[in-house]
Amino acid sequence: MKTHNPENERIKRAYFAYLTEAQGFSEPTIDAVAKAINRFENYTKFRDFKAFHIEQAKSFKAFLSEQMSLRTGDRLSKATLYATLSALKRFFIWLAGQPGYKSRISYSDAEYFNLSVKETRVAKASRGGRAPTLEQIQHVICTMPTTTEVDRRNQALVAFTILTGARDRATASLKLKHIDVHQDQVEQDARQVTTKFSKTFTTWFFPVGDDVRQIFVDWVKYLRQERLWGNDDPLFPATKITVGANRQFEVSGLDRKHWSSAAPIRRIFKDAFAGGGLPYFNPHTFRRTLAQLGERLCRTPEQFKAWSQNLGHEKVLTTFSSYGEVARERQREIIGELSQPLDPDPRLREMLRQLMQNA
Repeated sequence: MKTHNPENERIKRAYFAYLTEAQGFSEPTIDAVAKAINRFENYTKFRDFKAFHIEQAKSFKAFLSEQMSLRTGDRLSKATLYATLSALKRFFIWLAGQPGYKSRISYSDAEYFNLSVKETRVAKASRGGRAPTLEQIQHVICTMPTTTEVDRRNQALVAFTILTGARDRATASLKLKHIDVHQDQVEQDARQVTTKFSKTFTTWFFPVGDDVRQIFVDWVKYLRQERLWGNDDPLFPATKITVGANRQFEVSGLDRKHWSSAAPIRRIFKDAFAGGGLPYFNPHTFRRTLAQLGERLCRTPEQFKAWSQNLGHEKVLTTFSSYGEVARERQREIIGELSQPLDPDPRLREMLRQLMQNA
C-alpha cells in the first residue's frame, strides 16, 4: 500500500520551509498543517498534487464530514473541518504559484475547499468552554500529596497556574530567574520563555488566596535554599528516571533540566483532578477561570484592562470574547436584577464606552 509520494514530499518540504521562514509560523502550527495535508493525501491514495482536480476537493469535503473523532466518538466538529480545509486551501493557493504546478492548478481551484457559508458560521462561532471554579481548584490543590519533592513540585505547579494563568508551554520553559516572589511577579520573557506569539509581558500574581500563593513561594524557596539551584535552573524541573535495583525504571526525584514539552504538565493536572474526585480540567481552562473571576472583581475599565494585560492580552475584548462567560445561574440573577428600576451605573457606562473604543 502506498504511504507517500516522493514528488509531494519535496514540494511539501518547500511549503513548510516557506511557512516557517517567510510566514514565521511555529512548529505546532506547521504540524497541524502537515496533518491536514496528510489527511488529504491518504484520501487520494497519495496521487501527485499535479493531478489535482476540483472533484477531489469536493469529494474530500464529503468524506471528511463523515469521519468520526477518536476523542469524542462523534463526527468531526465543524471547527475541525474548517481548520483542515482552510489549511488545504492555503496550501493549494501557494502551490498554484509554484513552477511545475502553475499550468495544472489555478488559484480558483483552491476555493473548492471552502465550507458552505452556514457551516463556516457554525465553525467560527464563539462558544464558552468549561472551566473549574476557584473553589474546585483550591480543593484539588489541598488534596494533592506532598510526601516527595516530585509531589511538592506537582502541587506548586497547579498553584502557579491559577496564580498566573500561564500557558503550559510557557510554564515548562520558565527559569527561576523569571520569578520574583517578593514582588509577586513573573517575567514571561519571550527570548527564553515559550509564550504565545513570542510575546514578552509581566504577570503579577492574581488574588486567588494566600494559601495558594504560599504553596508556590515555599516551592521557590525549596529550590533556592535547600537544593541550592540558581537563576538558570528550571522553575518546574523534569522528573528523573533511573534504573532501580530490580532493573526497572523508577522515579528518583527531580532532574536539573526542563521538560521537553507540556505533555507532563497535562498528565499532572489529570492525576490531580482525579485525586480530588473531580472531572479533569486542562491547564488552559484556568485562564477562563481567571477571566470569570476578573469579571466579578473588576469595577472600573482600568481595573479590567490591567487584569486583561496580566493574562497577556493586548485588548480587553480578547479576554471577553475568548474567556469571558457568565454562568447560567448568574445570568439568571443578572437578568432578574436588571428588571428592577435602577439608575445606570456611570462606571458601567464608562467601561462600555472604552470597550467600544478598543474594539
